[in-house]
Order: sequence, then structure tokens, then C-alpha cells
Amino acid sequence: MQWPVVTGVDGSAESLAAAEWAAREAVRRELPLRLLHVRNWHPGRGEGESAPAARRALARQRLRQAEQRVRAGCPEVRVDTEQVEGPATQALVAAAGHAEVLALGSRGLSGVAGFLVGSVALGVVARAERPVVLVRAGEEAADEHYPADDGGPSTRSGLRDVVLGIDLADPSDEVIEFAFNEARLRDARLRVVHAWQEPGPLTLGPGEVGLTAGPRQADEWRGFLSAVLQPWHDKYADVRLLETLTEGRPSGVLVRAATGAGLLVVGHRLTDRPVGPRTGQVTHAAMHHVGCPVAVVPHW
Repeated sequence: MQWPVVTGVDGSAESLAAAEWAAREAVRRELPLRLLHVRNWHPGRGEGESAPAARRALARQRLRQAEQRVRAGCPEVRVDTEQVEGPATQALVAAAGHAEVLALGSRGLSGVAGFLVGSVALGVVARAERPVVLVRAGEEAADEHYPADDGGPSTRSGLRDVVLGIDLADPSDEVIEFAFNEARLRDARLRVVHAWQEPGPLTLGPGEVGLTAGPRQADEWRGFLSAVLQPWHDKYADVRLLETLTEGRPSGVLVRAATGAGLLVVGHRLTDRPVGPRTGQVTHAAMHHVGCPVAVVPHW
């Protein structure tokens, strides 16, 4: 069964950018788009009888605004709208469970501070069992494409790379296949990035020793990466693939690698441990410092 592409709409610039991205994704996947607005309800506030009606009216207004935006950019997209009661995080996690992809907005910050990912988006990413894509405010259709020959923005040029950050110590089939499929849908190159570090006292496990170093260790990682990707390259034979190994801290390597990309794909391991929802260091850095849309794909 294929579900729709879903996006959360709250009237903000970042949610409208996410809605437009989600519309393009729905067209690529030949799926309908569902615009979802969560009406937050706060029990015990002593609201008057008119408050629920006012919330519904505001929700309709925001959904109409988002629908107009997505139809202007993607007139061929099939759209439906839905209102649900909050709290927002729980409602969006539930919606993600019946979505091929859930798109949410993230707000841009100035300078090198990166992007502000709100508590709702962070909570959804940490709990959702389906892929969640974070889209920055200001993201436009032309940002997915390479510049035109004159250097200006274009929606007719080729689509930028899909970048996959892969952890060869724990490669996930769900994450890898999502990235290959996205590259196929876009007819874009898939650039797979793995960061490795020479073993040292702080990186070796108990009883482990560093048997190789330098170029020889890089060659071993390269062979392992090719072996992991080969079944997927066979399945998606039409996807242009570039394998990249870089020595360095994974979070920094991945943020740099995503510069100029159309989409970054990272994984998030779900856990049953009662320690509260959280994302790993690399995924956290990607969500906060990568400028292109970031797809966080959960896996067990």
C-alpha cells in the first residue's frame, strides 16, 4: 500500500516552503499530497464556547493558503486537506505513520548558526517510524536544480545530487534504499559519503587493536563501502553513483559534503530504551547545519 506525501501546515514561511517541497515530491512519486493542520487544544484554559470554532476557521484559512501555494507551483498535484486536534508532536507522529514521507519546516538563522529546528519537529523526527524531511524557510523549486548556463536560477536544468551519509559500522537497508530511490525519482546522481577515522585510544573498543592505518585502512573502507552498495546499485542500475570516503569527524564531513546538494539523506536508529527520544550526533548536526532539505530515515 502506498500512502500520500504529508506535510504539516501552520501558516509560517517554513511550513509553506515544506508544503511546496512536498508537492514536488508527491508529483515525483505520483502520489497525492495531504496538507495537515494541527489545532492545538489546551484543556483547562477556560476558553469560551467560540474558541473551537475560531480554531477551525483559522485552520481552514491556513490550509487554503498552503493549497493555493502548492497549486501555483505544481498545478498537476492532487491535494487534500485535513484538520486534527493536537498536541502537535503526537498528531504529526501519528500522521507520519500513514505517509510515504512527512515534510516539516525548519527556520533559518543568520551567520554560521545554522537552522533552528523547533521542538515539535525534533520530537517528530525522534519518534516517527516513517521518513521525515526537514525543509528550511526560503527553499524554492530552483534550489533543487543546478544553475542555468548564465549562472541564474533555473527549474529546467538537471537536479542536484542526492547525498547519503552512511555509517559502515551499522549500514541500514531502509536508509540506503530511500536514497537510491530518491536519486532515481530525480534522475540525479547519488553521492554516498562515509567518514572514517584512524583508530586510537578513544575509538578502539575493549580488546581491539588498530591493524591498519593510513592509505591501507582507507582502501579497506572503500572495499567495504562498495560491497555494501553493490546489491542496491544492481537493483537501481540507472542511478549514477559516486562513492566518497573522507577522513575526519562524521558530522563535519557530512555537513561539508551536503553543500550544493539537492537533498541529504541520513538515518535515525529507533530504540525501545526508556531514555526519551533523541537523535544521534551526526543526524543532529545535519538537521541544524545543512542548508538543503534533510531526509531523516528511521530504522531499527
